[in-house]
Amino acid sequence: MLGLRQKISLGFSVLLIIILIIGIQSLINLSRLAVSIDVILRENYRSVIACQEMKEALERIDSGILFFLLGHTREGEELVRNNQAAFEKSLQVQMSNVTLPAEGEITARLRELFGKYEIQLKAIIDPAQSVELRNQAYFERLLPLLSSIKEAANSILHMNQQNMIDANDRARRSAASAKKRMYFLLTAATALAIMFIFFTRKWIFRPIHRLIRSADEIRRGNLDLVIASDSRDEIGHLSQAFDAMAASLREFRRTDQAKLLRIQLATQQAFGSLPDAVAVIDKEGKVEVATESAGTVFGLRPGAIVWDLPFGWMVKLCREAFQTGRAASLEGQRLIQQFVHGEERYFRGEAVPILDTEHLTTGVILVLKDVTQIRQQDEIKRGVVRTVSHQLNTPLTSVRMAIHLLLGEKVGPLNEKQAELLISAREDTDRLHQILNSLLDISRFESGKARMEFQRLSPRTIVMDAIESFLRTAQDRGVTLHSEVAGDLPDIWADTTRIGHVLSNLLSNALKHTSPGGRITLTAEAEEAWVRFSVSDTGEGIPSASLDRIFEPFYRVPGPAKEMGAGLGLAIVKEIVEAHGGNVSVESTEGKGASFVFTLKRADRLPEEEASS
Repeated sequence: MLGLRQKISLGFSVLLIIILIIGIQSLINLSRLAVSIDVILRENYRSVIACQEMKEALERIDSGILFFLLGHTREGEELVRNNQAAFEKSLQVQMSNVTLPAEGEITARLRELFGKYEIQLKAIIDPAQSVELRNQAYFERLLPLLSSIKEAANSILHMNQQNMIDANDRARRSAASAKKRMYFLLTAATALAIMFIFFTRKWIFRPIHRLIRSADEIRRGNLDLVIASDSRDEIGHLSQAFDAMAASLREFRRTDQAKLLRIQLATQQAFGSLPDAVAVIDKEGKVEVATESAGTVFGLRPGAIVWDLPFGWMVKLCREAFQTGRAASLEGQRLIQQFVHGEERYFRGEAVPILDTEHLTTGVILVLKDVTQIRQQDEIKRGVVRTVSHQLNTPLTSVRMAIHLLLGEKVGPLNEKQAELLISAREDTDRLHQILNSLLDISRFESGKARMEFQRLSPRTIVMDAIESFLRTAQDRGVTLHSEVAGDLPDIWADTTRIGHVLSNLLSNALKHTSPGGRITLTAEAEEAWVRFSVSDTGEGIPSASLDRIFEPFYRVPGPAKEMGAGLGLAIVKEIVEAHGGNVSVESTEGKGASFVFTLKRADRLPEEEASS
């Protein structure tokens, strides 16, 4: 059985042999035509030209004789002498180019006749002869010799012309025969090439196409196919290798399917035991695995399509995770309210992308954490704080009033020790009063009951007002206060008192933590829909471990503090800024200072309904 290499080599060998045969045959035919042309041009054509030149020379010699007979002796002799030499030259050419039978005999006779012609010519041009004898010799002896010479030359001429015609006919017949042979060879070569193409298609292309279709079927997951192969060449071996590969893949699939089924069952059982609503979603938005609570509360049952569920926030979360390849959550940690069996519950949503080895998103894990209990605890805590603050505020006011009366010696004089104790008590009660007011403010903002009076404000005005109230304190501490606020900034939409409290709190904190010789900078710059404020200092900075908790109520940065506080200032700042619709953040490098940034809405970019409210 021939292999693929032998089949291809055989086909190309046949084509090569045909090309060689056609080439050799063409060379032979060209050689024959060249010989025929050489015969015509080299042999016969030279004799024809020589005979014509001899005839022309004879005519001119005859003209010279006539000139001589008419008395033009000098012209006649010159014409005879020149053309006699030309005749002899052409005669020599003819004698050296005898190629045909009988051509040599006629050429010898021509030579003999011309010799006799020369003898008579000398007698005619002899000055001793009389005119009558010359005329008689010319007409009786010279003219017959001239005719005989012309007749001999014409015989040689016609003989060579006839041979040229015969050679031309032979060349034409040879060309016609060569053309027939070439047609035959081309027809045979074409037939063999078509046969080679047919067998090439049968031996090579058809099996390769069969392998390509089989590979496509395997790519689509059809591992049960068997590739039919009736040859034992390399393609046959490749087909057998494909069959073996498909069999191995079938075995792997059976093993993997069993393993995948075990994993799926274990995953489903693990998911079923999770208290939160969790669902795994593929790229088409189809739920693959989900917990029981996800199906009960949100309809996220296996097979459901997220895009078809009536939850726009859910679709937004999933699409954001798919597009960015990063975890996505609702803006501002917004909670999702859902009623389960008539009971109000709250969930916090997050979509976490599933990445493959090439960091491409193949799916999303949607986690909906039930924070109802945490929210209830926060509400209880806020309620307790609010109640305690209200309950403490009244007796605290009475205590402060009593201390004020005592210090004013309205009820009697105080000694020095009593005055010191009362002054210390007044400072503590004032501090406690500030804490209670801060707690009440935080409670109002969290419950949405804080009174806000929004209006158009100039950023430069509120920044300069805030700096002015701290200039004296900054000078006393040896700290430089600097502002970078352009006068043409757009107005903001804010509450004057509340934003003043934000800037005062941030400046106060910056002064507390900036050493003498340091610098505090207030900046404001316009963005697309916001004005961005920044309070930066060159102080001691904030440890990176505290950055995430800096805005939590009662949180204070660990370490020795120059001035103790309750840890409520930044929490109130956060509540005020978020109540304005903006956000606040902090950046810091320990030992190099801190920068607090918050944003407020531009008044010229507000919706009409919000600006008119």
